Amino acid sequence: MSVNYEKELNQWINSEKLALELLTTGSQLQLEKSVELVLFRRKLFDKKISSIIHDHDYVMKFAGLPIELQTTVNLVRSIAKLDLAPSRIDLGRLAHEWQQEGSGGSNYDAFVANKLKDFIGVDKKVLKPRDVVLYGFGRIGRLAARILIEHAGSGHQLRLKGIVTREHAADDLEKRASLLRKDSIHGRFAGIVKADKQNSAILINGHTVDMLSAKSPSEIDYTAYGINNAIIIDNTGAWRDEKGLGEHLKAKGADTVLLTAPGKGDIPNIVYGVNHDSYGNGKSKIFSAASCTTNAIVPVIQVIEKTLGIEKGHIETVHAYTNDQNLLDNYHKKARRGRGAPVNMVITETGAGKAVTKIFPNMLGKLTSNAVRVPVPNVSLAILSLEVKKKTTVEEVNKSLLNASLYGELVEQIDFSTSDELVSSDVVGNSHACEIDSKATIVSEDGKHIVVYAWYDNEYGYTCQVIRLAKHLAGVRRLIYY
Repeated sequence: MSVNYEKELNQWINSEKLALELLTTGSQLQLEKSVELVLFRRKLFDKKISSIIHDHDYVMKFAGLPIELQTTVNLVRSIAKLDLAPSRIDLGRLAHEWQQEGSGGSNYDAFVANKLKDFIGVDKKVLKPRDVVLYGFGRIGRLAARILIEHAGSGHQLRLKGIVTREHAADDLEKRASLLRKDSIHGRFAGIVKADKQNSAILINGHTVDMLSAKSPSEIDYTAYGINNAIIIDNTGAWRDEKGLGEHLKAKGADTVLLTAPGKGDIPNIVYGVNHDSYGNGKSKIFSAASCTTNAIVPVIQVIEKTLGIEKGHIETVHAYTNDQNLLDNYHKKARRGRGAPVNMVITETGAGKAVTKIFPNMLGKLTSNAVRVPVPNVSLAILSLEVKKKTTVEEVNKSLLNASLYGELVEQIDFSTSDELVSSDVVGNSHACEIDSKATIVSEDGKHIVVYAWYDNEYGYTCQVIRLAKHLAGVRRLIYY
């Protein structure tokens, strides 16, 4: 028994050494070249050594790919030797391809140079950074600030320059800094947040972010704060139509508006990964990132429609309560929402079913939807009950969704779980638009009716989708090897 103990311990220590090297080299690439390394979309920058080891173990379990730390470290050593343009590189894909195509471990340098040949040379893609202003600093606004700072790297992409809130009280700055620093759901911010009262700013990991106040979006002169050609991410939800959101564009220094809620009228509702390529050509200036639920279900619907075809269906969302509801029973303009959110399940409406038709017009009249708000503060569940055109099985449904999570255009949107023990709190902090609960998938005996369960972090996962879309609209998406 002692022999096995020593063997296992030595193996773990060796894994820690390899993970440390991976973390160190990956961090240098991120900070010096704006090259980000991920493992099947799981970030490797600024992580614990044990988490990096866990991620490799996870890939083995859910993807069935025996990707070892030594392999990824060898790949990273070769990547570090190249003069790469700003990019995001999936070591999971590279490692899998090495196993299939590599030369038995003898020439990592040549293999990596060939795979990333289109990324070599800084002239491949020169990114012009864009300024960002967060209009509103609530749940989505603060998470957006965290993500923007975390993704700042060497500053080639989005630069958070300003945050706009209502008029400030004397102690507002420290309170807002504290709310950014510590979060009851998402934990402590991985960095340093300081309130600079003298300059009315917050310092976040070396980034000076001006704290501005305004009663109307049009009254701010952003250029006075060195903010130009900015993307305004409106997470207040106060304005959802073109007239209201258009007030942002009257402000000096503002160029584009991105709403973090469903847009009304002709405002494009975009789910990044699905229909983003149709926008961002400079013609439109006002966009919507749709809702968290729409972002969760649209990628799944796209996969099912493509592989099986959808006759009709119903979408039920079991949704975490939000600030729109009351903590205790009180008046609310909408039915049922006035009852205390932490002690009630509340049936309410969702526009997700109709929102799908804005992205997939062929779904018009095929989908109904509803929602139940439940007493959890974060993470929601979409239940898609669909009648499909082709006969299928549980295995076929899960395989199509697993493949979408590993390869193709939806790898950032769809995550896939094979755990029998998955519960909502396990999904907190998941950067994907949704996570498929494969163990819960149901297919009827005749093979024509399927039920898919898709979890989603309606705060963090959705905000990651917002930032992906903002990068696309800003034209600062790096080269991607997924």
